[in-house]
Amino acid sequence: MALLRHVPFLKAVFLHSLTAFGGPQGHFGMMLKTFVHQRKDITQEELVEFNAFCQLLPGASSTQVLTLIGYKRGGITLAILTLLIWILPACTIMGALSFLLKYHNDRNINHQVFKYIAPMTIGFLAYASMIAFRLAIHNTITRVIMIASGVLCFAFFKIPWMIPLLIVMGGFVTNLSDRRIPQGTEKPRKIKWANIWLFVFLFLLAGFLSEQARKQNWPDRRPINLFENTYRFGSIVFGGGQVLVALMYEQFVVRPESKKIIRQNPNAVKIDRDAFYAGAGVVRAIPGPVFSIASFMGGVAMNDRGTSWQVLGCVIGSVAIFLPSLLLVLFFYPIWNNLKKYAIVFRALEGINATVVGFLVASTVYMLRDISMAEWAQHGVINALVIAGTFILLAYTRVASPLIVVICMVLGFIF
Repeated sequence: MALLRHVPFLKAVFLHSLTAFGGPQGHFGMMLKTFVHQRKDITQEELVEFNAFCQLLPGASSTQVLTLIGYKRGGITLAILTLLIWILPACTIMGALSFLLKYHNDRNINHQVFKYIAPMTIGFLAYASMIAFRLAIHNTITRVIMIASGVLCFAFFKIPWMIPLLIVMGGFVTNLSDRRIPQGTEKPRKIKWANIWLFVFLFLLAGFLSEQARKQNWPDRRPINLFENTYRFGSIVFGGGQVLVALMYEQFVVRPESKKIIRQNPNAVKIDRDAFYAGAGVVRAIPGPVFSIASFMGGVAMNDRGTSWQVLGCVIGSVAIFLPSLLLVLFFYPIWNNLKKYAIVFRALEGINATVVGFLVASTVYMLRDISMAEWAQHGVINALVIAGTFILLAYTRVASPLIVVICMVLGFIF
C-alpha cells in the first residue's frame, strides 16, 4: 500500500521514458524540468550532485540518475520500479526491432518527424547548463575549472575516460585549499563495503561460466556467452551509449570474423554487420536510454534459434546491460553519501560540480556543431527557432517537457 502514494511519480517516469530524446545530456535537462521544477521530487542541488556522482561510475549515467531519484523518494523498491519503467519502452521497441529487421529498411530510420529533435536537445542542454551554472559557479576557482573542463571535454569528447578523469581533477583542485569549506563536526559512520561483493561475484561468475562453456563447448551455451559479454559492457563502459555501441561493434561484428576467433571459438556470438547498423541507427531515433540497444543485439544474436530463444536473447540483453548500473549506483551511493561527511570529499564536490557544468556546456556546443551544414542550409532558421524556443519555454514557462517534444515532432512533420 505504501507504493500507492508513488503512483503519480511512476506515471511521470513512464511519460519521461516516452519523450526523453537526446541521450544522457538531453535527459538531464528534461529531468531538471520534470522532477525538480514541476514535481519537486528532488532539489536542483541534489540533481546536479546525482549527475556528478553517476559520471564517476561506469554504466548508463542517465539511468543511474533517474534510479537515484526513485531511491531518494522511496528507497530500493521504488528505485528498482523506476528503473524498470524507464527502460521498458525503449527495450521493448529495440527488442521488437530484432523481429522486424527483415522487413526494415534502414534508409528510412531518420523519419522526418524526428528532424528537429537534435536542435530541441540543444535547447534542453542550454537550459540545464544555465541552471547548473547558477548552482555551482560561485568564485574564481570554479570558473577556471568550468572553462578548463569545458574546453578539454569539447576537444576530447569521444575519449571515454576523459569525463571521470576531469571530475577527479576538479575535486583535487578544490581540495588544495581548506578555507572555502571547513571540516564538519559530524563524525562519519563506518563504511560497509560488503555490498559491492554482489556486483563482483556476478561479474566473476559470468566470466567463469562463459569461459567454461567455450572450452567445453556446452550445447546451447550462447545465452551464457551473451550474458557475460553484455554484463561486462555494462560494468566497464564510461562515456555513454556511443562508447557502448563501439564496443559492441568490435565484440559482435569485427571480432567473430577474425581468423583467430574463427579457429579458437567458431561459435562466438556474432551479429550481421547490416543488422548492427540498423539497430545503431534506430536507437538514436527513439526516446529512452541508448543502452537499450543491448535488447536488440540480444534478439539478433539468437534469431536463428526460433521465437522463444530470440525473446530470451532480448531479455538477457536488457537485464545484463542495466543490472551493473543498478548494482553500482545503489551500492556506491550510500557509501558516497557517507563519505561526504569527510571534509576532503565535501570540498571536492565544489570542483566536481564545476566540472559537470563545463561538460554540459561542452556537450551543448558539440551537439550544435554536430548538426550538418546541409541541415543548417535547409532548415537553419527553424533549427535556430527550435533551440531558442525550447530554451525559452523551459526557462520562463510551465510547459511540460513531453509537450515540447510533441511540438518539435509536429514541426518536423509539417516542415
